[in-house]
Amino acid sequence: MTVLPMEAPPSQSPSPADLDRTLTHLTAHKHNWLQVSIAQRIQYLEQCLVNLDHVADAWANASCQAKGLDPNAAIAGEEWIAGPLGTAMGIRSLITTLQSWQSGQPRTAPLRQYQGQSIAQVFPENLMERLLLLGYCGEVWLEPNLPPTQGKIYRQQPTFGQLCLVLGAGNLSCIAPLDAIHQLFAENHTVLLKMNPVNAYIGPFLEQVFAPLITDGFLAIVYGGAELGSYLCQHPGIDTIHITGSEATHDKIVWGEHPEQQKAIGQPKLNKPISSELGGVTPILVVPGQWSRSDLEFQARHIASMVAHNGSFDCVAGKVLVLAQDWPQREEFLSLLHQTLAQTPTRKAYYPAAQERYQAFCNAYPNHLVLSSPQSPQIPSEHLPWTVLPNIPAHAGEYALSQEAFCSILAEVTIAAQTAAEFLPAAVDFVNHSVAGNLGCMVLIDPRTQRQHAAELDAAIAALQYGVIGINAWAGAAFIFAGLAWGAFPGNPLHRIQSGQGFVHNTYLFDHPQKSVLRLPFRPLVLPTWFVDHRTLKATAQAFLKFTLDPNWLHFLQVAIVGLQG
Repeated sequence: MTVLPMEAPPSQSPSPADLDRTLTHLTAHKHNWLQVSIAQRIQYLEQCLVNLDHVADAWANASCQAKGLDPNAAIAGEEWIAGPLGTAMGIRSLITTLQSWQSGQPRTAPLRQYQGQSIAQVFPENLMERLLLLGYCGEVWLEPNLPPTQGKIYRQQPTFGQLCLVLGAGNLSCIAPLDAIHQLFAENHTVLLKMNPVNAYIGPFLEQVFAPLITDGFLAIVYGGAELGSYLCQHPGIDTIHITGSEATHDKIVWGEHPEQQKAIGQPKLNKPISSELGGVTPILVVPGQWSRSDLEFQARHIASMVAHNGSFDCVAGKVLVLAQDWPQREEFLSLLHQTLAQTPTRKAYYPAAQERYQAFCNAYPNHLVLSSPQSPQIPSEHLPWTVLPNIPAHAGEYALSQEAFCSILAEVTIAAQTAAEFLPAAVDFVNHSVAGNLGCMVLIDPRTQRQHAAELDAAIAALQYGVIGINAWAGAAFIFAGLAWGAFPGNPLHRIQSGQGFVHNTYLFDHPQKSVLRLPFRPLVLPTWFVDHRTLKATAQAFLKFTLDPNWLHFLQVAIVGLQG
């Protein structure tokens, strides 16, 4: 396949005068957006899917080029999934929801109760999904003591429109477009999307995808760095803000250049609403059980993929491995994991300051292990090696537990436990109180242990204070299942924001989500697409995109055939 050159966005930030004209244009249409019918909104989204199909190939190739991936290799599928496919799945799910509201029968999900808390199973939703996602289950746990209502903006039409500034993320190229359509179709806001300089090259593709919304004055895309972002956040034309980024960036926006001083006196510099998704230190809880050798090898590959996906530049990349101290298979499992990571190809450290963050962790832990294989050649200078930090103390405030690495680092922690019954409550208490952030968490548990300790597992899921939980699944996979709500566990105050406030995606439009849970079998029949050694990843992603654009049985079979070869 030919690699298309990246289409460059504007090299300079727009002038204040140009920005003011853009903001005036969006402001003039923010009340009009409220009058756009559901039927018209569906038409906008359907046209966006058509446009996306036209640019998907160039979009994915541009991402591969920026991240140093061979666009013809299987691993290029990561960029298809994290860009065009993820965006298409979000749009498709919104179309399904809006069609249900148009018909007068809002999209609902089966509800069950756990100790008074409502849990909605949002997928599999139909026969195709059950067959395509064998064993997968997605749940949205709703806030206790609140009604399981949906679609507030379509039940209660607001009187005044609002303009939202979306500060796009620089790592995955579907984040910015998904954040934008969430604000438009789930929050009823018109949107000014500022691209992150790291992946601003995606902007021209998004301009083509969302051309109908841009033409009609409901969305605009601008380019620039921190100075532009600061200007826009304080601009009187902006009513509300959504950011995907770091806690430090959020605090500068909200509290100013000296956030700790402003927090101390309780005077934020920002006086408008802001929602956020800010990442964190993501733990992987390995529940002790009796695993076969092939189980140990498979889960070593699984964890290695949670670390290595996208070069470890994911807000829920695996960062802290939590093991039971007296699990008889602990040392064997760690040895296999180290071997697997050593054999995993390194990635270009494309995200700014990755080298500095990596070195800071290595300096903090002189006993770190740089993993390399005799079969691996010398890694390129722009790459970072997979590196583990063994025997990290399980104490709150520990550097590896309080700082998000956002690079090729994995910390290893053991807690006093031998059995699943001992481990689960102790591990939950540890990660809830000693690990920074509350966005994502993973739990690996074999089927026998899951059956024997079903009550303890249910209690652990309920007690985990994380917005996204993967049971035998990487929490990051929940991001592209748009029916799941994505965001931090509710309750973070502005002065201690952790992983942020609010949810995005949530295409069932639940008014009060608390957390999302993605469940997989311990050993799925079909290799999950986040495994970095998936042999047909690109072909699977391309087939899944065709299926998403036009869901029919022929496209279903194409996904199934290539997926089974992974």
